[in-house]
Amino acid sequence: MSSLSRDEVARVAGLARIDLKPEEVDRLVGELQVIVDSVARVGEVATPDVPATSHPLPMTNVFRADVPEQPLSQADVLAGAPAAEDGKILVPQILGEE
Repeated sequence: MSSLSRDEVARVAGLARIDLKPEEVDRLVGELQVIVDSVARVGEVATPDVPATSHPLPMTNVFRADVPEQPLSQADVLAGAPAAEDGKILVPQILGEE
């Protein structure tokens, strides 16, 4: 497995415009090395016979049966509206148009 150096971490921090103190660079070398090693281990396990997955458990959508029902009458719909006019729901004007 590859090993990260102080210079590499400092260079990447510079490219990202992150100002790091020398002790922060030393700490990050160790932390980033753990991450690099972990990714390398996953790469060893991910062989062609292991299928790629986005979730560890199978996910399915649950749909209700699509059963046609009698629609609401116009009177029932308008009864629930705050205001109605000419058989339509009346809403406040928002664009300032006639």
